[in-house]
Amino acid sequence: MDRITELPFALAFGTLFVIVMLRANATYWLGRGALSGGRLSDRLARRLDGPTMKRAQRLSARYGVVAVPLSFLTVGIQTAINFSAGFTVMPLRRYLPAVTVGCVLWALLYSTVGMVGWAAIATLWDRIAA
Repeated sequence: MDRITELPFALAFGTLFVIVMLRANATYWLGRGALSGGRLSDRLARRLDGPTMKRAQRLSARYGVVAVPLSFLTVGIQTAINFSAGFTVMPLRRYLPAVTVGCVLWALLYSTVGMVGWAAIATLWDRIAA
């Protein structure tokens, strides 16, 4: 994370955007793979029946394509929403624009406020350790 904080804003934003776009789309495709009968570990199978996944499916069903970009402003449900979008076979023509908006929001948030917070924590850590 230190390397990203040292980058100019545009590069930090771009780097974070690529990272989150890859992660979100990989999660979507994992959801599609789970639906198509891929062999699931017992742990993953239990998670698919867990409360976070059920909540994500309810949000996805209720709010549809709006849930995907809004999930990037939350903590703890983003992965479940993207997985749920794949698991419920949200069409790519709807998912890709929604995930792109979410990734832009996430990258903007983390390349501004997130980097300031990270720098503050690092400074505090240096002062405590010294």
